[in-house]
Amino acid sequence: MKQVTFKRSLCALAVAAAMAGTVTTAIAQEQESEENKSETRTLERIEVTARRTVESIQEVPVAVTSISDADLMERGVSTILEVAQFSPNTTLQQSRGTNSTITAFIRGVGQEDPLWGYEPGVGIYIDDVYVARPQGAVLDILNVQRVEVLRGPQGTLYGKNTIGGAVKYVTRRMTGEREFSVSGTVGSFNQRDLKLTGEVPLIDNTLYFGFGYANLQRDGYGKFLTSALPDQDLENYNKDLQAMRATLEWYPSDDVFVRLAYDQTDDKSNSKGGYRLLPSIVTNAPVPDSIYDSYTSLPTENKVETKGLSLTVDWEMSDSITLRSITSSRENYSPVNIDFDNTSERIFDVPAIYDDKWFTQEFQMNYRSDNLSVVSGLYYYDAESCGVFDAILEVLGQGAFGTPGLTREVAGCSDSNSQAAYAQGTYFFSDKWSMTAGLRYTRDKKEALVRNGLIFDTVYPESGWIPGYVRDPNLQTPVVLDDSKTWNKLTPRVGVEYRHSGDTMFYASFGQGFKSGTFNPRAETAEPAANPEDVYSYEVGVKSDVTNSLRVNATAFMLDHKNRQYVSVIPDPNDPTVLNQRLANVGESDATGLELEVTWIATNNLTIFGNLGLIDSDFSNVMSYDAQGNKIDITDQFVITNTPETTANIGFSYDTSFANGDLVFNGNYSYRSSYALNELGNVLTQDGYGILNLGVNWYSANGKWNVGLHAKNLTDEEFLVGNYAFLSADPNNPGQYLPGLGGDTTLIGYYGEPRTVSLTLGYRF
Repeated sequence: MKQVTFKRSLCALAVAAAMAGTVTTAIAQEQESEENKSETRTLERIEVTARRTVESIQEVPVAVTSISDADLMERGVSTILEVAQFSPNTTLQQSRGTNSTITAFIRGVGQEDPLWGYEPGVGIYIDDVYVARPQGAVLDILNVQRVEVLRGPQGTLYGKNTIGGAVKYVTRRMTGEREFSVSGTVGSFNQRDLKLTGEVPLIDNTLYFGFGYANLQRDGYGKFLTSALPDQDLENYNKDLQAMRATLEWYPSDDVFVRLAYDQTDDKSNSKGGYRLLPSIVTNAPVPDSIYDSYTSLPTENKVETKGLSLTVDWEMSDSITLRSITSSRENYSPVNIDFDNTSERIFDVPAIYDDKWFTQEFQMNYRSDNLSVVSGLYYYDAESCGVFDAILEVLGQGAFGTPGLTREVAGCSDSNSQAAYAQGTYFFSDKWSMTAGLRYTRDKKEALVRNGLIFDTVYPESGWIPGYVRDPNLQTPVVLDDSKTWNKLTPRVGVEYRHSGDTMFYASFGQGFKSGTFNPRAETAEPAANPEDVYSYEVGVKSDVTNSLRVNATAFMLDHKNRQYVSVIPDPNDPTVLNQRLANVGESDATGLELEVTWIATNNLTIFGNLGLIDSDFSNVMSYDAQGNKIDITDQFVITNTPETTANIGFSYDTSFANGDLVFNGNYSYRSSYALNELGNVLTQDGYGILNLGVNWYSANGKWNVGLHAKNLTDEEFLVGNYAFLSADPNNPGQYLPGLGGDTTLIGYYGEPRTVSLTLGYRF
């Protein structure tokens, strides 16, 4: 789906000839002027499903960005992470330990810690199916029709855990024709990608089978300089991933559509090693020369396995009523090796296993008449999220206790059950005025079991984790928490829209969202659950096609984020290295901001696009307790993470035609101002930086061949996307640090992609 309609003419050839020097600039301008009198390129209608029904993006009173499959391909977008460049006030990054775990923030709201039991603040969806866990949520672009980014809480139509917004991965329906396409990519760091997609009609006009397969390989940006197993693959930041999707689409009648879809991803990329920003005071290893090099005392192997099955049924009962059922089951399994200290010694190693599975069922009814449209439904969600991690502090154990090692093992499950009923409707009082109102009722239940205890030995989650290691099958830490709690929430939305003309709409809205309550998965005692977080959002905006060639969408917003779930570290007066955690609703924050998105068709060949996001977000109230149990105000120790005050992007696409096909040049410059990496006691801030990308694509005249050359991060900017910090500032020596957990000055950085160049060749049968 293109965002603009290309109407090619002799004008395009004239401009191309002028650029090549075959005709004069004056002649080209004269020809273009003559052609524009009769044929010009205009903005195209972009359809989205932000409100769970198909609408024009210019008619939806929601801040939403939509990027089509054509634009994704032309810009060389390979994963959902790059979409953040084109959506203001949006952060989508790879997490610290794996390639496939996402860190998502929108308007300063998200979830920094991907541990089981913690709920996200930004919802990820595949065809309206909720992806409940961040593990495996870094989706590669395969069989996609578009990606939508909804900013602000979506508490009515999407429910809990969308207090920041939602990211929707929408796959395309089949055309009904026999199709097959193949593409291969080679590039920097020995990139070797293969993608196959296709569809076959099994019964003409009735039943179709579609498939997609991707094999994505790349060497590491750096190396592990040491590891527990030197004969292992020592590539760091490498990629070894296979993904597949199979779909059946059935049209039993003209008004019924059925889709059965299965997808699976196997990511065997190595664990990501971090870069030590400070030399270790325990080992003598120097700080590596490259930010992509690392040390580890763990195996380098890693794995993220995800798979899902969904069944969607759409029935158009009449011209005004549509019924829909969405059934899904998903699961992921991920054994990971995270070396917090990134040295060749077991100072602070955390091998872990994440094991999640969930089932959802949604029944939806959509109603539309001349002056009323309603989306309503019932939703059921049942999930089990389990895990275990071993915090190995072997060096500290030997020094403090004279034992072979010291391990704190935490394990358990967080089971969730949620039911919801919702309805949202828009009533048109006239051609100009309408009102939107919605309400969702959610009943949310959590059951948690947490095991937590010290083991005076070096242990791993399972046998065979390292060669020769056998885990005692009877080894378990004691149960410290076994509890359940139920919450009931009502989340409303109300708004008003004014259509000044057929091309301009103003809107104002209030919405509320909540993030699920939870128990502390690292609990050390039978502490109570934290209640849900609440976000109150106020928004005004305008969507305007100023002319047939200029689109301007702008939004101003204010967020009030209450009952923030904060893990407080209570000091131990006898041992400052003890990590004594408590989870409670002790934080509040607020944010105000502006967002601007512009598309301008400057000529029949040139399109310019851009976006700007401004946000001022701060904690306003955070309370904790000191070692004696006294309540203290620690607001000044907190900052909003992963949220630059300014995000900006400017890009272009220039299209020209030749006798043997079309040539499209494109590029964009994406800027992000400075942002903090740690919510509490931040000691690491990424300075502002910009990413420059350029590309050129050729499409053959018969529509079968395409070639794309893409260069990303051309200036080779170095920028942080995550970190671990286990140290504290030395109050007596500015610029110096005191050791933290593990007895070392652990300050670790994880970085985004360096400069890369790739060449893609595709063929469509």
